[in-house]
Amino acid sequence: MLDNLPRGTICIEDIEMGMSRYLQKVVTDEDIEMFAQISTDRNPVHLDDDYARDTIFEGRIAHGMLTAGLISAVIGEQLPGHGTVYLGQSLKFLAPVRPGDLVHAEVTVTDIEPSRRRVKMECQCLVDGKKVLVGEATVMAPSRKFD
Repeated sequence: MLDNLPRGTICIEDIEMGMSRYLQKVVTDEDIEMFAQISTDRNPVHLDDDYARDTIFEGRIAHGMLTAGLISAVIGEQLPGHGTVYLGQSLKFLAPVRPGDLVHAEVTVTDIEPSRRRVKMECQCLVDGKKVLVGEATVMAPSRKFD
């Protein structure tokens, strides 16, 4: 048995259909600026108020992948948690996330393949109860047993 799994990690042996976890985060101007620096995506729709006002969004928006990163945080920190290997992710962006928005990022287990340690999860992000991002993640969950 592995005895070095972090507390809070959910192993493949304990994952159940319908299991769900979430986090909530207010997206700040600083988050958007830091994401722009790290990703090198300095599109002015994210950073320049004057430019962004004249777009279809009528104001600045967060990077879509910043929002998607919140899904990654739920998977990597909560379900399954530390030791999880991301295998795939589909994403559909439905609405913009703006500076100051409280994003609710949630994942729900929809399929489990214990023999391969594979877990599929429905993913969504909401702002004020409205879906802004949906998708599906496939991950390899940690196990208490050696391969």
